[in-house]
Amino acid sequence: MNKTPVEAKRARVGVFGFFFLAGFVMGLWAAGLPSLNDRLELGPARLGSVLLLISGGALVSMLAAGPLVDRWSSRRVCWFAGPFSGVVLLGPALAPSYWSLAALAVLFGIGLGVTEVAMNAHSVEVERVYKRPIISAFHGVWSLGGAAGGGLTSLALQGGVDAQWLLIAAAVVVPFLYLPAAYLLLPEPPAHESASPSGGSASDGSSLRWGLIALLGLAAFAGHLSEGAAIDWAALHARWVLETDPAMAPLAYTIFSVAMTTFRLLGDPIRGRLGSVRTIRLAGVFATLGYALVLASPFVGESLRVVCAWTGWALAGVGLATVVPVLFSAVGAAGGRVGRALAMVTAFGYSGLLLGPAVLGFVAEHASLPVALVIPAVMAAVVTLTGSPAIRSLLRLSTAPAPAAVPSGVRSGDEPVPDGEPQPARD
Repeated sequence: MNKTPVEAKRARVGVFGFFFLAGFVMGLWAAGLPSLNDRLELGPARLGSVLLLISGGALVSMLAAGPLVDRWSSRRVCWFAGPFSGVVLLGPALAPSYWSLAALAVLFGIGLGVTEVAMNAHSVEVERVYKRPIISAFHGVWSLGGAAGGGLTSLALQGGVDAQWLLIAAAVVVPFLYLPAAYLLLPEPPAHESASPSGGSASDGSSLRWGLIALLGLAAFAGHLSEGAAIDWAALHARWVLETDPAMAPLAYTIFSVAMTTFRLLGDPIRGRLGSVRTIRLAGVFATLGYALVLASPFVGESLRVVCAWTGWALAGVGLATVVPVLFSAVGAAGGRVGRALAMVTAFGYSGLLLGPAVLGFVAEHASLPVALVIPAVMAAVVTLTGSPAIRSLLRLSTAPAPAAVPSGVRSGDEPVPDGEPQPARD
């Protein structure tokens, strides 16, 4: 049963709220790390272990959240996951020692992971109802939420407010902010999730072939690793390799971040015009070209080195901006339950963020940073090589005729048909 336009618009606002608040929580956490480090006298090794525990908790909870979404619906999981992810900020804020922080860090990671899967699954459902691309803007708003959290922390510290008290206040307030956003979500699962053919079908998101999920996961892994490389190493490349002024070096990451956020906010009309296959193909091409310019920057004239690198980081941000939204949307376009498939693709991608910094750091230590940056450049090309055929296969699944007894559901059928891409069926 199709939703009314009013319900769809309300749900879209609700999902925007979830993405903004999730980014806001992450921004508060990241910006408060220096103060947490000073308060507990952690040091690099212990702080690194805390971050690893958070990531581990998030990764495990992502895999568990998929079946929960399929069983209970993304709306119900969002109702408890969002507020929970805010409440668990109290753990890091109140931890009196490293060991208590280590235990509470896992709980914080669990809250982040479940919320990530639930809100992304619901964004897929809302896009189905809208029948046009809308997912990319959600991820852009997540980035804005992160910037807001970091900016608020900076203002609070300048005003003499301790970061610990800011986290405590956020843990109290943010869960209540999630509630109106959750109230606006789709009031019930779409019809195609409430019924499935006996024995399952190829278009049931919970029974997608493992090979196809692995191909999507590899594209997500490659995109996240390339993104993480820019986040962690762009400024250091400017300082160590190009020998820029310390005050100018951070601009490399800033340019990447601004380009990525801008094109995430603009990505939906682009995908609506080009289609998912062309969008993912161009995403990998732009990101690869961007990294190529970064790698080439030390070899151009001294006056152009920084400009070459900044142009490269901007192109990489433009390309990587739409990778995750396009992959998630393609999973949703296949129809059926998306929880397990989306959780697996999300976990693959998150693994790229986890492994990327460690691998690049090891290579940079034993070779050089430019050699290490060859890895994300190759991964950017992998986005095109794996993402394009995977999305083609998913779009074919979305056009497969369903058994007569099963509602066909809502398909995102407004995308153009690039390069022979099959047109999704309309209801």
